[in-house]
Amino acid sequence: MIRFHQEMKENSQALLGWRSFRIQLFMEGTVIGLLAGFIVVLFRFALENAEALRKLIYGFLHEEALGFSALWFGILVVIAYLLGYMMKIEPLASGSGIPQVKGAILGFFKLNWLRILLVKFIGGVLAIGAGLSLGREGPSIQIGAVIGQGFSRNLGKTRLEERYLMTSGACAGLAAAFNAPLAGVFFALEELHKSFSPAVLMSAIAASLTADFVVRFFYGQQPFWHLANVPVLPFTYYGYLVLLGLITGILGVCFNKVLVQSLELFSHQKLLPKNMEAALPLVVGGGLGFILPEILGGGNSLIDIIALGHLGVTMLIILLVGKFFFTMLSYGSGVPGGIFLPMLVIGALIGGAFSKILLVWGLNPDYQTTFMILAMAAYFTAIVKAPITGSILVTEMTGSFDHLFGMITISMIAYIVADAVQSKPVYELLLNRSLQQKRPELLSGRAKKRAIIEMVVSMNSQLEGKKIKAVPWPDSCLLICIRRGEKEIVPHGDTKLIAGDYLYLSTESEDITQIHYIKSLASEWNQ
Repeated sequence: MIRFHQEMKENSQALLGWRSFRIQLFMEGTVIGLLAGFIVVLFRFALENAEALRKLIYGFLHEEALGFSALWFGILVVIAYLLGYMMKIEPLASGSGIPQVKGAILGFFKLNWLRILLVKFIGGVLAIGAGLSLGREGPSIQIGAVIGQGFSRNLGKTRLEERYLMTSGACAGLAAAFNAPLAGVFFALEELHKSFSPAVLMSAIAASLTADFVVRFFYGQQPFWHLANVPVLPFTYYGYLVLLGLITGILGVCFNKVLVQSLELFSHQKLLPKNMEAALPLVVGGGLGFILPEILGGGNSLIDIIALGHLGVTMLIILLVGKFFFTMLSYGSGVPGGIFLPMLVIGALIGGAFSKILLVWGLNPDYQTTFMILAMAAYFTAIVKAPITGSILVTEMTGSFDHLFGMITISMIAYIVADAVQSKPVYELLLNRSLQQKRPELLSGRAKKRAIIEMVVSMNSQLEGKKIKAVPWPDSCLLICIRRGEKEIVPHGDTKLIAGDYLYLSTESEDITQIHYIKSLASEWNQ
């Protein structure tokens, strides 16, 4: 109880000294960006060498020593055992890590930052390096987030400040994974916090830019993908763009549904021990390494192959189907690895196949790569439902802002399609699934924890225009502070809430229903 009152006092002081608090977060975000940048650079270096080693192994087995294949499959089984053992030690290091970061920021999960950092790093290198169709970005985001958490814990920060610092670390992780600092910032605003909080913005910008500086110091100034001289799509082709947006929207919805079904199948299967579930995708990947090696790993090299335009429509469809289902199989096993990069690659394959088909109807071959780039942004948007992040991410990864108008156009079409069928964002689906399982090793301890929640009052919401005393607040909820522009307001019963107010509330972090209820008051429209 004493600790609770002390923390409430510290939180109130920070919120009432808003300007200095933002500057403090900016400085702390810079430090976290440096730390996360160096760790993610090391992670990228380890992954690149692991994937290069895998290609050498398959080249050796295929050309000179096919008889040693049994030994390689044995190594893959050992890797599966190691991954299963690590997931048993730290279940919250499984999958992409982004749902866990969202859950920790909301107060649902209690993360062991050092253990997750080690397991995510080693497990990600083993899983992706061995050939599973997973991306580096999810692990990089979680690695950055736990670095922010570790920084906060070691300096004795409040839980409110810790959540900001975890968000900063997550932004730094994405920025360092893809050389995309702007995407890192928008990811924090659009996906993690779902509000344009100045506090989040200050710390996120500092962390993302610093992490990107570290990456550019080691890897140079070039973008993630080297796609030079890609022409801008003329308006005469925007009818095709609308059609591609509809297709990517539908296929993005399918991605989410199949991904959840894959997790369910692994959850209910009885053939393999739980600690050996990774053996199935690893062995399947071992076979694919001999017949379709292009779909192994994250797939960043596959983008370069598609961009050359030499693949026929049949081969593109084979790669598309293979990459899709192998990604489902890989992620369903629960090993460390993300879906950002695989979904971008699948989007590129959709765009590549679409443009090849359009060649029959007179499409200028010069625009094949353009459709590939635009499809990546649209497919990402349909799955994650973050159109700004998707457009900015692909723009930064390709190094050209010339296609931004087309990206936003097709992304919004894909978003509308996904929204029309009430498809939820993939990371929200994955977070809800983890919470519904109510596994004790994933949730915080039994003791009641207090969380500080930041939310914005939306126009025409149930809170707009109401006095604080007229709002049906839950019993354990305490409104600490209201921020209106640059002004901090100490709340009283007669204080009237207006659209744009930022509310800071203390509530029991384990009461999931309560947290969703409070957020609904601030965001749902009055009927």
